[in-house]
Amino acid sequence: MTVAPWKVLASKYNYRDRWLALRSDTVELPNGRVLTPFHVIEQPDWVTALAITHDGNIVLVEEYRHGAKEIVIELPCGVQDGPGEPVEQAKRELLEETGFASEEWHPLGAFFANAPRLDNRVYCFVALDARKVSEPRLDDGEVIVTHEVPFPAFLEELRDGRRTLHGFQSGAMWLLHTFARKTRDKRLTALLD
Repeated sequence: MTVAPWKVLASKYNYRDRWLALRSDTVELPNGRVLTPFHVIEQPDWVTALAITHDGNIVLVEEYRHGAKEIVIELPCGVQDGPGEPVEQAKRELLEETGFASEEWHPLGAFFANAPRLDNRVYCFVALDARKVSEPRLDDGEVIVTHEVPFPAFLEELRDGRRTLHGFQSGAMWLLHTFARKTRDKRLTALLD
């Protein structure tokens, strides 16, 4: 990790709850210039799962997203809530939201959610040969519908603009493509070509 080329002179929390905190910093640049306020939203890290069934379907969830003010169909994802490695959190999210599980998980990589304003990372995983093992176990306030979509149709809808993903989930798709090319896993290359 590279050390920041500036010095934090002061920090103040304007808001804080279980899910996020808004911090305002006063920072001094190496040239002596002072910037204020420099706002940062602190959040837990996120996990996202690209679950692909044995027959080549991708598992998606349909959920109302208040920020977009729309019902969105997306990859199963969530915040890292509690102890455990990111892959364990992704397994939990997939099972809780969809009732699907997999014995074969691969890390795809991680990236910043939005480095200018958010301090968290997104950890992405692919779950191969996913299968339905139970009914979803939703949290209070969650209303989620699970969909299985043939992967080629899903990609076509993305390319044609008929389907929209969160920006970080589009990044997960890129990581999946890179993983498939690197590993030459026939289950994935057949779906992505």
